Amino acid sequence: MSHITNNNRSAKPARLAMPFLLPLLLSPLFALLALLAVFSPRPAHAAAPGITGTTFNLNAADSTITQPDGMNVYSWGYGCSTAPSGFSPAGMPGAACSTMQVPGPTLIVHQGDRVTVTLTNNLPAAAGNTSILFPGFNVCTAVMNPDGSCPAATGVPGLMTREAAHGGSVTYSFIAATAGTHSYYSGTQGDLQIEMGLYGAIIVLPTAVPAGCRAVAATLPDGQPDYRNAAAAYNHSTSCYDREYLFQFAEMDPRIHNQAQQQAALACTQPTGCMTIETEPYHPAYFLINGRSMPDDMDPNYAVQYPHQPYNGNPHMHPGELVLLRVIGNGRWQHPFHEHGNHVRVLARDGNMILSQTDATKPAGPLLFTTTTTPGLAMDGIFYWTGRGLNWDVYGHTAGALYTDQAFPAYLGKPVVCIPDANGYYTADPLAPNYYEWCQDHDKPLEAHAFGAVGSGGPVSLPDANILTNGMWYGGSAYLGPDATARAVGPTGSTPPSGTLANPPATESGFAFMWHSHNEREITTSNIFPGGMMMMMLVDPQAFLINEAN
Repeated sequence: MSHITNNNRSAKPARLAMPFLLPLLLSPLFALLALLAVFSPRPAHAAAPGITGTTFNLNAADSTITQPDGMNVYSWGYGCSTAPSGFSPAGMPGAACSTMQVPGPTLIVHQGDRVTVTLTNNLPAAAGNTSILFPGFNVCTAVMNPDGSCPAATGVPGLMTREAAHGGSVTYSFIAATAGTHSYYSGTQGDLQIEMGLYGAIIVLPTAVPAGCRAVAATLPDGQPDYRNAAAAYNHSTSCYDREYLFQFAEMDPRIHNQAQQQAALACTQPTGCMTIETEPYHPAYFLINGRSMPDDMDPNYAVQYPHQPYNGNPHMHPGELVLLRVIGNGRWQHPFHEHGNHVRVLARDGNMILSQTDATKPAGPLLFTTTTTPGLAMDGIFYWTGRGLNWDVYGHTAGALYTDQAFPAYLGKPVVCIPDANGYYTADPLAPNYYEWCQDHDKPLEAHAFGAVGSGGPVSLPDANILTNGMWYGGSAYLGPDATARAVGPTGSTPPSGTLANPPATESGFAFMWHSHNEREITTSNIFPGGMMMMMLVDPQAFLINEAN
């Protein structure tokens, strides 16, 4: 689906990139973006939102979640029984923690914290007991004593852990000893309760700022807001990052959910519940990222139309930024997720960094074309995009050009420069409009027979922009940034001939890369394409403020 070229960044190991734009223009994928124009989600910017603190009062309850085919699917989920102590990122509009959500609240804590989670079972009586497992942590089923000892257990006995009976509670506590991304999920009747939505994530932030990583500050070096939860994913210099996104993959078989709904009102006093539900054969029709399917996953976090599905999946980045991907398999199946634009360097699995056996300062995780999720497994990886290897100037510069981008008034009228650093990128001025440009392609044209101001000699000829159909994620230009878009004009008008919604050329004009499951059925909703495990990642120009708080 993609051409492969080199896209090395700074001092990081060389990696392969998959430039999406040209194949998009020249392949059937362009038809997909045109089809996406029938949808109208707002451009949404996500970080890794969650609730903060060390004491969490959670609730297990039932409600319905919505899907793009119009269905309300009866589900179970964890939520907050009392208001959390805080939310992260701070200031995100609409931030809330309802009494039931899918996935459950993301718990954001610090390494070394003593974490206490009290779970109250407000599921229907017919569901029986419920619980939470915290794999990777040494869990006390009570409030841990100050000396670390564990008092008498709370809750009632269960097969895998102590459980909360209907209307009752159970408390779990543990030391968050291992940084990184971790999952949590029900340890009771897992084939039913996890399927119904009882799962979530824990993010453990490291305590130190590793050498070479920037401490969290008000702004990034480019002057834009810094929304990171920490300077690095681990206490290791190879885990620095600039942005972070959490993706929890799961699937749903509505037949199972319908059976649970039909039996939810049964009177019951049995700890194992009174439901008789067939969980096999398994035929999921919904494929979810953070509890939503495409295009819903591209709406904002905490969007009011999804009261029980608060988290989205819609990554944005600037060229050269290191983006931390937190990936969890919370369903029953594996899902081959493909991130167009570059490979992903795996840092860790289940909070365990993958380092060289001979040199612990070097990462040894695989470089993956597809980050296949595994049920119950959490994975951290680094993704970035720089434009290296595309073989044209992504900003549409021409020899002797002057800065014209109105978003950078201090540079207006000055010559556009690209002075390579030791790795070939323009990093001398983080505030410049073309910060992190790959200098080898500076002034290099895309078009062999140009319509606009860009000189001839490039690798391809683009058709007249006025005969194209632009989908909402295509900005109408092969160039990055609003001023570059103005240069890509056809003989009879500007590009595009009509405005687009989610990637407007006058303000954003980013490059859209489709991130999706490589299992074709998983990019459908009830067998209707497009849907399921799919989203768009946008590489935005420096002129565009990526506001993680909306």
